[in-house]
Amino acid sequence: MAQALHKIVTFEEFVGWYPDTQRRYELHDGVIVEMPPPTGDHEGIIGFLVEEIVMEYKRLKLPYFIPKTAFVKPLEGESAYSPDVLLLNRPNLGNEPLWKKSSTVSQGASIALVVEVVSTNWRDDYLKKAADYEAVGIPEYWIIDYAALGGRRFIGNPKEPTISIYSLVEGEYQVSQFRRGDYIESPTFAELNLTAEQIFQAGSFTT
Repeated sequence: MAQALHKIVTFEEFVGWYPDTQRRYELHDGVIVEMPPPTGDHEGIIGFLVEEIVMEYKRLKLPYFIPKTAFVKPLEGESAYSPDVLLLNRPNLGNEPLWKKSSTVSQGASIALVVEVVSTNWRDDYLKKAADYEAVGIPEYWIIDYAALGGRRFIGNPKEPTISIYSLVEGEYQVSQFRRGDYIESPTFAELNLTAEQIFQAGSFTT
C-alpha cells in the first residue's frame, strides 16, 4: 500500500524535495505519498498502452506526446499526481505556468488522456483522482483494473478485471466499462482497435 509521509507540505516544497530516485511519489492534500513499487504485469500493461497510443496519435498526426515524468496539479489544494500514462497536448503547454520549471500541468486543455493502472491504492484512482481529474477538466481518464482490486461498487459483483473509461460531458465524468472481449471505446481515439482482454494480457506477456 502507498506509504504516506505525514508532514503537510506545499506543492513548491514537494517539487523542491523530490529525490533523484527510482521511487515514485505523489502529493495528496499536502501529504507526500510513496507509490507502491510496480509489478511486472503493471509495467507490461503500461508499456503496451504507450506503444498503442503513440502509434495512433502519430497515424492521426495529432500534436501529442507522452512525457517520461510529469505532474498533474489540480488548481485547488496541494496535490500533484504522476499518472501511469499522461498524454499531453503540445500547443497548450506554453500556457502552463509550471511546465518549464517543474514539468507540471494544471489545465485540461493541456491533457488529452490520463491512464492509471490499478494497484493496492485503488481508492485513490476511483475516488480522489477521478474527482480531481474531473475538476481539472481532463477529457478522458482510463482506470485499468487488471487484477480486479477495486471495490464492488466500482467494478461490480462478482469482481472481474475491468477497464473504466471516464469521459467528460458538460463538466462531469460519464463512465463506460469494458471486460473480457469487449472492444474499448475511446473518445480521443475512436479507431483504436483493442479489447479489454488484449490490454490485460499485455501484462502477462502471453498471446
